[in-house]
Amino acid sequence: MKIREASIAEAVGVLSRIEEFASPADAAALTARLPAEGALILIADIDGEAVGVKIGYPLSATCFYSWLGGVATAGRQRGVAQALLEAQEAWAHAQGYDTLRVKSRNRFAAMLRLLLRNGYQIEEIEKKDGIEDYRLHFVKQLNENNSQ
Repeated sequence: MKIREASIAEAVGVLSRIEEFASPADAAALTARLPAEGALILIADIDGEAVGVKIGYPLSATCFYSWLGGVATAGRQRGVAQALLEAQEAWAHAQGYDTLRVKSRNRFAAMLRLLLRNGYQIEEIEKKDGIEDYRLHFVKQLNENNSQ
């Protein structure tokens, strides 16, 4: 598996193959959301096929937001999500960010387990629509000397 930085177009290609996203973000939506500088788009390739994506951007000089990501069926159960998470954390830490934040929904149980397994803590629950759509806000300190 290879994790690399990628373009918006490549991210859109992977997002379109993630079945959980009823209407995946297109290039215009990604471009509108991402800042001109500081955004990170990571792609996971297996045997030359892009099977996972993780996109984030700075919220402040010390906090990076892991906004959007997922793994296509071809990459599941192969450690892709874990590899993308680790690569994003390492990149954010190397850029000087102290904190990483991410939101997920109750309906994405695999993502919730991944975050908890990797030391992310729930700091807020945002009630939306049905309980399966409640947003869980997670935070992780990247600098071991900092505490929440």
